[in-house]
Amino acid sequence: MDKHEGDVAARSRALFEQLRAMRSKSPPEPDDATATAPSEAASTDADPGDGGVPAVGEAGPIAYPTPEEVGPPADGPDVPEPGPPHVAEAPHVAVDPTGRAGEGPPAGERAGGEDATEGDGLAGAGPGPVTGDGSEPRHPAADLPLPRVIAIANQKGGVGKTTTAVNLGAALAELGYRTLIIDLDPQGNATTGLGVNARNLEHAIYDVLMHDLPLDESIEPTSVRNLFVAPATIDLAGAEIELVPAFSRELRLRRAVADIGDDYDFTIIDCPPSLGLLTVNGLAAATEVVVPIQCEYYALEGLSQLLRNVSLVQANLNPTLVVSAIILTMYDARTKLADQVAAEVRQHFGAKVCRNVVPRTVRLSEAPSFGQPIIVFDPASRGALAYRELAKEVSGGAPQRVG
Repeated sequence: MDKHEGDVAARSRALFEQLRAMRSKSPPEPDDATATAPSEAASTDADPGDGGVPAVGEAGPIAYPTPEEVGPPADGPDVPEPGPPHVAEAPHVAVDPTGRAGEGPPAGERAGGEDATEGDGLAGAGPGPVTGDGSEPRHPAADLPLPRVIAIANQKGGVGKTTTAVNLGAALAELGYRTLIIDLDPQGNATTGLGVNARNLEHAIYDVLMHDLPLDESIEPTSVRNLFVAPATIDLAGAEIELVPAFSRELRLRRAVADIGDDYDFTIIDCPPSLGLLTVNGLAAATEVVVPIQCEYYALEGLSQLLRNVSLVQANLNPTLVVSAIILTMYDARTKLADQVAAEVRQHFGAKVCRNVVPRTVRLSEAPSFGQPIIVFDPASRGALAYRELAKEVSGGAPQRVG
């Protein structure tokens, strides 16, 4: 081998060693044999088989520059060397003695109580008015004198008329008021909801309307102290037609209620979901009307027609009749719609709208299947709390009559 060939082989071996050092990212210090400039070594033709150096035009590993090749940094602001990565500290979690640290509240302790999955608001939820000193204002209905005859009316079905009649009556009875519920709905839901079997009845409200039976002869006791019911049977479904040719057909219930005099502090009439003769009888017999409104816009559509009928009854049959209260029912705090409907109703009817609302709960739906009002079926439920607060708001803590 002549001198020229030896120089080529030495350069090839030096280049191979340099590439291997670059791959390991720890380049060795060049010795005297490898002092050839990188540009000169790169331009030298190397044998592909000698030392494994790729030939020109073939793909090979990327040659990263060494720190010696990069040289010192240019003049400029000092850049600190990167330190170890910052690790965010875990938030402090308070350990509670029950070992539930980090868990959500157990069932029954969520906002909303026993039916937290429904997300309904508590009694009193919703945009209710408050006075300047933060106390709740007194409802206008609280100043009405006893005895009071209340018609629960709304021509739209499914808004909570029967539920309100049964549970408001039971809550008033619990407060100590002697209360009578008159079931004027042919469906008879108020009757069964109070545990009275319509099939075993000798007399019912149908006989009062059609056969002039005294009202007190049709009254049945319930499982709640101070609470009584004048039950309805399926026969009442035909009363709408049978009353058409009857004399003084609109005032039959009024005369029957007048006969019992002052036996009851509150008489609550559960009207059917219509504007027929049965509802007119209920409005003519009442001293005031309470309108339950479901917190949905469909429930608002028939309200104007109901108010027109109330005006007609005032003008022709019962001049003292007033709309004393409006109750918001089936309030669902999860939806903005419920808040919007509540705000709209309060804007139009003002102080007549009860501050306490009735939440949408499963317990209120289950209670009638056991023939019990909610205060008996589940006294600690939100539905029971709502109707207790409504009873206090509507009655206003009026003094109970003596005797």
